[in-house]
Amino acid sequence: MPDFDYQVSREADGWPEEGALAAIVARVIGAASAYLAEAEGQPFPEDPPELSLVFADDAMIRGINAEWRNKDSATNVLSFPAFPVTPGAMPGPMLGDIVIAYETVAREAETLEKSFDDHLTHLLVHGFLHLLGYDHIENEEAEVMEGLETRILATLDLSDPYQGSDPL
Repeated sequence: MPDFDYQVSREADGWPEEGALAAIVARVIGAASAYLAEAEGQPFPEDPPELSLVFADDAMIRGINAEWRNKDSATNVLSFPAFPVTPGAMPGPMLGDIVIAYETVAREAETLEKSFDDHLTHLLVHGFLHLLGYDHIENEEAEVMEGLETRILATLDLSDPYQGSDPL
């Protein structure tokens, strides 16, 4: 399993303490990277690449979304790759940043009738894949990315979050 240098920052109420968040991140990103390395041949740097995770609230992520994406709204997860990377290519020594909004995750989990932790796990995998160059703008890209998410989540004993839906 590839190693990572995680930088975890708890910037809002509601989230577990940083140590608990770091454990969740290590478990989820560890499973995702192991799956990608073994099943997809994804290379990772020998020295642990840096991955920053910010556990925010809706107000913070709305500001970030407005500044960087010109979308004045909260969203569940934002990913900012440190360097452009093509899916399956070797990423750089710094993967980038994942920002997740507590209220949106909680609201979506309730709507989807999933546990908060299960939905958070899905969003961590989703954000991680973005850092590795995957996207879901075009249907073909979405099918690839969602297929990976589903297979990775299965290794964590979670069901297909896209079952019965069209690609995003």
